[in-house]
Amino acid sequence: MGSHLCEKYLENNWDVIAMDNLLTGNIENIAHLFGRDDFQFIKHDVTEYIHVTGDLDLILHFASPASPIDYLKMPIQTLKVGSLGTHKALGLAKAKGARFLIASTSEVYGDPLEHPQKETYWGNVNCLSPRACYDEGKRCAETLFMDYYREYGVDIRIMRIHNTYGPKMALDDGRVVSNFIVQALENKPLTVYGRGQQTRSFMYIDDLVEAMVKLMNKRNFIGPVNIGNPQEMKVIDLAKKIINLTNSRSQIVYNSLPQDDPQRRRPDIGLAKKVLNWQPQIDLDSGLNQTIEYFRQII
Repeated sequence: MGSHLCEKYLENNWDVIAMDNLLTGNIENIAHLFGRDDFQFIKHDVTEYIHVTGDLDLILHFASPASPIDYLKMPIQTLKVGSLGTHKALGLAKAKGARFLIASTSEVYGDPLEHPQKETYWGNVNCLSPRACYDEGKRCAETLFMDYYREYGVDIRIMRIHNTYGPKMALDDGRVVSNFIVQALENKPLTVYGRGQQTRSFMYIDDLVEAMVKLMNKRNFIGPVNIGNPQEMKVIDLAKKIINLTNSRSQIVYNSLPQDDPQRRRPDIGLAKKVLNWQPQIDLDSGLNQTIEYFRQII
């Protein structure tokens, strides 16, 4: 997501600084931007004190492992970046007088009892679960944002991002779209957890970037706001679709369902439509075909 945002803001004639400790990020995703006068990369862990010279107008905080494979492998780092990293970045925003956006997540709703999920829903999160490092890290980040807004008047934006996919995902990302595409292109079995009856709502990266720009430009609105595609589908149907789109010889195999894996996930985007005049434009087949083509080139 970060590399796509860098490209978008550079296209819009902003000077851009990218900061990443590369724990899960891939420097190749921004290598083509090196050498530009309007782009700078700083390798830094945002859980440590952050210093940036000069003025900052906007800060977009995406720092965190986001794939279950990554945050289950690095739970403490994930919780630290959600809490300490957000605290350090908020200090920077306060010092610079910058408008500041947190990339929160649908995971704040946990395994939701409300369907579809509105922003007013408080969630159903098991704080003792192995995946709570990510869920609770983001919930902590939202709390910190609201406290800095109330205490110091920091100009905040809270966006709850739902399942997003697209080019530049890692081969071993571990999320369902990239997993299925890579397995299908290699004619390996597609791994479905449970019986694949759990649902997700998939949004293409370009739609996310468009929403991000709109939210950052919107005055007098802090959120939270759901950004996602309300078209809900079963995981098993996604697997079958990707096999078809890739003309793969892959079969489907079934594994045990991970602990606390949400059974249903679909955003209510009524607020985004009303306040941001936004809704996703890229249909699933078009987005998947573009993502498949990217993976064809790197496998």
